[in-house]
Amino acid sequence: MTTNEVAGLTAAAIVMVSAAIYGDKVVSRQSRTDRVTVIYWEKWTGSEGQEMRKVVDAYNRSQDKIFVRYLSISGVDTKTMLATAGGNPPDVAGIWLDQLYEFSDAHAIIDLSPMAKAAGLNSDHYIKNYWDALTYRGGLWGLPSTPASIALVVRPDLMPPDANTPETFPKTIEGLDKLVDRISKKKENGDIQMAGFLPSNPGWWNWAWGIYFGGKLVDGDRLTLDSPENVRAFNWVESYAKRFGSKEVQSFQSGFGNFASPEDPFMDGKVATEQNGVWKGNYINVYHPELKWFAVPFPYPADRPDLADHSNLSQDVLTIPRGAKHPKEAFEFIQYVQRQDVMEGLCIGHGKNSPLQKVSEHFFTTHPNKFIRLFDRLARSPKAFSPPQIGILPQLQNEMNVAFQEVSTEQKKPEAALHDAQERVTSLWQTYKSQVLNQ
Repeated sequence: MTTNEVAGLTAAAIVMVSAAIYGDKVVSRQSRTDRVTVIYWEKWTGSEGQEMRKVVDAYNRSQDKIFVRYLSISGVDTKTMLATAGGNPPDVAGIWLDQLYEFSDAHAIIDLSPMAKAAGLNSDHYIKNYWDALTYRGGLWGLPSTPASIALVVRPDLMPPDANTPETFPKTIEGLDKLVDRISKKKENGDIQMAGFLPSNPGWWNWAWGIYFGGKLVDGDRLTLDSPENVRAFNWVESYAKRFGSKEVQSFQSGFGNFASPEDPFMDGKVATEQNGVWKGNYINVYHPELKWFAVPFPYPADRPDLADHSNLSQDVLTIPRGAKHPKEAFEFIQYVQRQDVMEGLCIGHGKNSPLQKVSEHFFTTHPNKFIRLFDRLARSPKAFSPPQIGILPQLQNEMNVAFQEVSTEQKKPEAALHDAQERVTSLWQTYKSQVLNQ
């Protein structure tokens, strides 16, 4: 064994021991003689954390058998996995959908199917696209806390008169590209002053561009990162590097403010359109409430009208780690969150759409996002999609980020970048199937 390998194993051991000590400290169950204490770890902070705390407090007041102890935990995914391995996990863990399949394959969370069936929670209760994303290899591995759909947000004040309403905005990607050429502005020295659109802003879903062009990243058991549709999408990404200049784009984006601030590039007028989630309305309301904006489905390729109303979906999910001390009581709390009134209150507080099949008119009329009906419709669209259901999803997404960066900075051509990503992920996938899935 090399010196580096020894050092790596030593570091890993230190992390495991530290996590175990930390887990014992955080999962400390202050005993109550009157109730069962359920420990709930969640990733949210700030206003989102406060909204979930309201739900927890309301639940604790609603009955006298269970007390949920809510803790905001940074790095909740890693700490939950390590605490589970150490035999001292929380009873409920709020993680991202992107991590659900890895957690399931690692036997770090339990199948909720029996408890959900007994509680009457089934596919009829949820929007199909959200429910389907939670079912994997014959099990139900989580239930939603808050979901989201993604659209294109637009500033009408930066649009020409023929594209400043949802009805007149271009429906196709080719129409969007032409509009970007018309409205983007450069300074005399060639620096970008305002970009009509940038695929790299905010850059959170680089793995998904191929799907917007009709592609897939996983087809059955086969990885397809370098499929023709994905190459076509990355050729489109490359066209923006050529349109503005890759170095100019990097320089321009280095001056962007934080998205949760008045200096957010969309709110600050540096970009006229932006692919973003339903939650964007909340940030606009807080940091730039007088801003005029609207949302539309992201445009589709002109030769693929069948892809109209496609949208990337995401979810925050509630899971029960394997080895939880009180799984029955933990599920009772999760079930409470699934109530229509509770879920709608939480989703309004987070500025998101509801994952439930049934949505009240009150939800739509009081929601802070004035385009909430659009985001609800996109969540129900047959063309909406969630991340691929594969245990190496985080690594797959990372490789697509690498390929995106290589193309957008003109270091590699799309075919080469995606081919290289495919090669790297295929090797990882073969190892994962052998060592984790025993295939």
